[in-house]
Amino acid sequence: MLVIRGLDKTYANGVHALHDVNLDIPRGMFGLLGPNGAGKSSLMRTLATLQSADRGSASLEGSNGETIDVLRDKDTVRRQLGYLPQDFGVYPKVSAEDLLEHFAVLKGLTARKPRREVVDGLLQQVNLWEARKRKLGTYSGGMRQRFGIAQALLGNPRLVIVDEPTAGLDPEERNRFLNLLAEIGENVAVILSTHIVEDVTDLCPTMAIMNKGQVLLTGRPNDAIDALSQQVWRKQVPKAALPDYEARYTVLSTRLVGGHPVIHVFASAKPEAGFELVAPDLEDVYFQRLRLQARHAAQAHA
Repeated sequence: MLVIRGLDKTYANGVHALHDVNLDIPRGMFGLLGPNGAGKSSLMRTLATLQSADRGSASLEGSNGETIDVLRDKDTVRRQLGYLPQDFGVYPKVSAEDLLEHFAVLKGLTARKPRREVVDGLLQQVNLWEARKRKLGTYSGGMRQRFGIAQALLGNPRLVIVDEPTAGLDPEERNRFLNLLAEIGENVAVILSTHIVEDVTDLCPTMAIMNKGQVLLTGRPNDAIDALSQQVWRKQVPKAALPDYEARYTVLSTRLVGGHPVIHVFASAKPEAGFELVAPDLEDVYFQRLRLQARHAAQAHA
């Protein structure tokens, strides 16, 4: 369990990246959902000990049941942390096997035989055994991400953080990577930071939605979806009329279908003739929370 309380971070340029963040992250897959600039990467970097918070606390249950102060005991955290950042670089002319061995030495696995066993086991776990001697520069995007997970799992971490891991992957590679994360999440806490709603819907028993440094919702995705039941309406509208609908209603999303906008509207009753009730999904939840935050901010500045 990772417990975060009152975490705050403001950068030197004045950007308030984290604002009183409170989260309880259990073992298993935890989805951190939000648009670009929501503060997700700032939170991940803070938990990964790459930057300091201004205020707040974060504690992690260690491998021996002890409580680790994530913000202050950084060396202990690093020994129990696996981190795959959004921009994960590799040495293109080095083989996966050799580079993973190098990372294993840096993690403290200095004895050759047990190190080889760990490296071989991880390459098999992430389905790169057959390609282990290939240079990393020849790997596809999905293969590089799976190699990134292998290095993140060195040292049997208690917490694994992956930041926007499926961005740019084709559907097959994305599914392979998400299945791998799900397997890992059976034994440790895995934070999946993403702006892709489907990644959280498919994988995560618990989640949080963030935007502008604030946590807007926490809990189970299905509970959040159920809370919008009977309140999401759909209608196809003329393009020219779209601004009027956006002014009058809480429009959650707009999609072009056959060249015409189809809108989802959040309302407790049927907005007007032509709207049909639809079953909500996590995307509706996500946009409803963003719209609610924007409305509160507008009211605060009025």
